[in-house]
Amino acid sequence: MTGNVRGRLLDELSVVSRRYMASYALFNQAVADHLKLHPTDLQCLNLLSLEDGAVTTGRIAELTGLTTGSATRLVDRLEKAGYVVRERDAVDRRRVLVATVPEKIAQFGRMWDRLGGGWYELFDGLEDAELALIIGHMRRTVDFSAEQIARLRGGGFQEASEDAS
Repeated sequence: MTGNVRGRLLDELSVVSRRYMASYALFNQAVADHLKLHPTDLQCLNLLSLEDGAVTTGRIAELTGLTTGSATRLVDRLEKAGYVVRERDAVDRRRVLVATVPEKIAQFGRMWDRLGGGWYELFDGLEDAELALIIGHMRRTVDFSAEQIARLRGGGFQEASEDAS
């Protein structure tokens, strides 16, 4: 019986996860549309706001899973929109760093604060151990997603029909 319950729970988790990911992707698209950005550019800004300072385009490629060429085009778009600037590295003048524009990031942050006003309330009824469980799940999901992105982009993924040949 336990196997049956676990199977049903895993099936439900699969469905709920797909709905969760789709709802976030659609939310991300709506925010990007509101800011007149591409959804990937929006998430790049999100990731850049978590970095300790200016980064190279190579680091942006790492963060986003994009090629360096695609990351360069992404930086071009963010620069044109006023969210980032390119600056020479003070230590190595040959290196170009991408820095966020503080006023635009603050504006971005204020918008997130307004949209996420009820975020913490979603967790009001949860114990600390339950929050830790959710955090652990999210960290594992981030790592798993990064592995799958690398697999898809690195040519390590084949369709089932290709596997059979």
